[in-house]
Amino acid sequence: MTDVAARIDNAVKTNDVVLFMKGTPQFPMCGFSSQVVQILGYVGVPYSTVNVLEDQEIREGIKAYSNWPTIPQLYVKGEFIGGCDITREMFQAGELQALFEDKGIAVKQAS
Repeated sequence: MTDVAARIDNAVKTNDVVLFMKGTPQFPMCGFSSQVVQILGYVGVPYSTVNVLEDQEIREGIKAYSNWPTIPQLYVKGEFIGGCDITREMFQAGELQALFEDKGIAVKQAS
């Protein structure tokens, strides 16, 4: 395993929820990353992020790690969930919230 793959693997396996994104949650640098940040904020789960714009090796390495060509990429308990479209579709169907609950990650209840 390369150093980059090991760093990615460590981030995926040591965080319950991690989002590889362009920018930061406070300043997303693409609309797709922004949408996933909004969804995660809405469901209220704690999550970590990796800004792929800060490290070109991570930016390319995450695509190879997941065999998925686009960013953002969401991982839950070490499992690759998908990018923006998949995350949004799961959220709209209630499947994302169910996934978090199934994995033991508390979701904020809608009031």
